[in-house]
Amino acid sequence: MAKSNTRLELTWIGKENRPKLEPRILVEDPEKSYHATFRRGREEELTAKSAENAENEIESLRSMRSMRLNESPDFFDNRLIFGDNLLALKALEQEFTGKIKCIYIDPPYNTGSAFTHYDDGVEHSIWLSLMRDRLEILRRLLTEDGSIWVNLDDNEAHYCKVLMDEVFGRANFVANVVWQKRTSPDNRLRLGDAHDSILVYFKNSSSGKTTLNQLPVSDSRANDFRNPDDDPRGPWASTDFTGMTGHATPSQFYTIVSPSGRKYPPPEGRCWAIAEENFKKLLADNRVWFGKSGNSRPRLKRFISEMDGQNAWTWWANNEVGHNQEAKKEIVSLFGADNPFDTPKPERLIHRIVLIATNPGDWVLDSFAGSGTTGAVAHKMGRRWIMVELGEHCHTHIIPRMKKVIDGDDQGGISKAVNWKGGGGFRYYKVGPSLIVKDEWENPVINPDFNAAMLAEAMCKLEGFTFEPNADIYWQQGRSSETDFIYVTTQIMTKEMLTKISDEVGPNRSLLICCGAYRADVTQFENLTVKKIPKAVLKKCEWGHDDYSLEIKNLPVKIEEDLTAKNAKGEEKRPARRFGKGKNRDTGPTLFDMGGLE
Repeated sequence: MAKSNTRLELTWIGKENRPKLEPRILVEDPEKSYHATFRRGREEELTAKSAENAENEIESLRSMRSMRLNESPDFFDNRLIFGDNLLALKALEQEFTGKIKCIYIDPPYNTGSAFTHYDDGVEHSIWLSLMRDRLEILRRLLTEDGSIWVNLDDNEAHYCKVLMDEVFGRANFVANVVWQKRTSPDNRLRLGDAHDSILVYFKNSSSGKTTLNQLPVSDSRANDFRNPDDDPRGPWASTDFTGMTGHATPSQFYTIVSPSGRKYPPPEGRCWAIAEENFKKLLADNRVWFGKSGNSRPRLKRFISEMDGQNAWTWWANNEVGHNQEAKKEIVSLFGADNPFDTPKPERLIHRIVLIATNPGDWVLDSFAGSGTTGAVAHKMGRRWIMVELGEHCHTHIIPRMKKVIDGDDQGGISKAVNWKGGGGFRYYKVGPSLIVKDEWENPVINPDFNAAMLAEAMCKLEGFTFEPNADIYWQQGRSSETDFIYVTTQIMTKEMLTKISDEVGPNRSLLICCGAYRADVTQFENLTVKKIPKAVLKKCEWGHDDYSLEIKNLPVKIEEDLTAKNAKGEEKRPARRFGKGKNRDTGPTLFDMGGLE
């Protein structure tokens, strides 16, 4: 009898197909990077200096590329990455695995309007495969106590919930936050949607559940606190003093006598929340309330002065975290009505997520950056951030927006609430080109656009080394440990060259040499491993594949029925190629055959 598979999982067409991603390098463009000319808190100091000294210090600050948390509240090492987000995530994986505290993504919702040429169900399969590949990398980037927040509407939220159960583990599901994104019903629909879902998962619930922050006490909650007995500790609210009996101990079953002499045993089916000995301590400290007459059932006094905050729940009303119209107004105020962005999110929504999930200095990542709201909010809140965007609005919206934030000119959104005055900076990167390309004879060769440093960095990623060139030792271009190094060169290595390097490496260290070719018996060098490039890496990845985006133009197309072919008799016939129906079907291109059909 076959062994049954009891694991619950979502299946779809093409699920087994996975891309062999190339770990690209990220190439910085200093012309698009941007940094403040001051550190927050030092404007007055700079103003007091002579113009010459101030100018020198400003230039020094401009050149800074990394700021430590204990040196300044500003962060200059934020990253804006332009390019395909799946390739960008793969590029980040080596450096940022286990370092991102909070991920917020607002992926395409798959409304179906772009999928008119697909049989029913295929669009969900494509969307799920593309999301699965991203979610798996995102999970690896999270810290052990980190969380991911995925913003979706009803088109894919329920599919994505089951997918994320599979990727993150059902036990790591935290909540489905319901965000009220509209302010009024849609007049076009008898039953219109008013909300988005934000699926929240921990990487590891045992670590993450203790790290979420409380929200500040809201004005409406603060209004619940009174001080009818003039307690010197200030306003308080009374809370229930009973508990469930399931895990109760005998010490939680006792009778309480009110100041008026009335006796109160625990309510039927309940117990008192704490043991009698602890109750007596609270009573002596005037922390038990029996009502103004002293005759009511006891309740505990909770002082607002002793509260660190209040817990969040999963209903996020638009008066608390904003709505679609508010988000669009924020964009219009930044870019004008003639340069809008279709689907922005309000800063107050992202502010709440970042507030709950992170602390100052933590890394926040958004790989579907859109108009840059996540980075703008994270920056104003003193978090470090990474944003990835493929669309041209990376340049038309995100860069101008972040410049205004850094210069302190953006006083909309949450700026006044967090007292934002400007500061910090970011570095702009492009996803680098593919390492391997075809020459005019269709032979794989190293991309001629790569210089020596780019080649070394790319090979470090492919071989699992950290790119860390040693200015004094030319063959130490990267390391995997304190004694294991990598050297990349396009030279032909001779026996004499290898002998010299082997002697320098010595018996207590090891070196991987990636070279164009070699002319020696490399087995005689015990401390060296020698590989030819590009031959050694040809099978590692999909080379030259630059676009894994969710845009419909990059996805495999269903064969139209009016295409013709000839049968064995030379007669024209119509091919019947469908997705998901019929036993003897031609399934057409695989999911990741993105090149289209001839």
